[in-house]
Amino acid sequence: MLDTLDAAAVRRWCVGGLAALKRHQGEIDQLNVYPVPDGDTGTNLVLTFTSAQQALAMDLDTLPDSGSTAHGHASRLMAQGALLGARGNSGVILSQILRGFADAVAAVPAVRGRELAAALRSATTAAYTAVARPVEGTLLTVVAAAADAAE
Repeated sequence: MLDTLDAAAVRRWCVGGLAALKRHQGEIDQLNVYPVPDGDTGTNLVLTFTSAQQALAMDLDTLPDSGSTAHGHASRLMAQGALLGARGNSGVILSQILRGFADAVAAVPAVRGRELAAALRSATTAAYTAVARPVEGTLLTVVAAAADAAE
């Protein structure tokens, strides 16, 4: 079991998260709940997370920004990649979840349970703030449930 979140763990989580999204892409597409029933939410999440993973993979040896930890730097790369490659509303929301998480862990020397819960709460706040009229039963609800569970 991992005691603290480090840059290597962020990279493994990114690869694993993308693989999980790809496995469930069709199922998520069929959920089709908000804001427009267009049937491409899973596809948009996969494309957005692919951009996050590509940004992270292209920057393996860069030193963190001033004041940022290695895990914070990796998280910020993911957030930036997701924002630049965001597809659809769900992709933009995902990019904001990653940004909120990255902002919370950037300068934290060791991310353990409490810090992880705080980062997930920050991710939730960032996501809800990015949406003019938040609707439950969406990606917003998922990130809020993750934060609740972590707390």
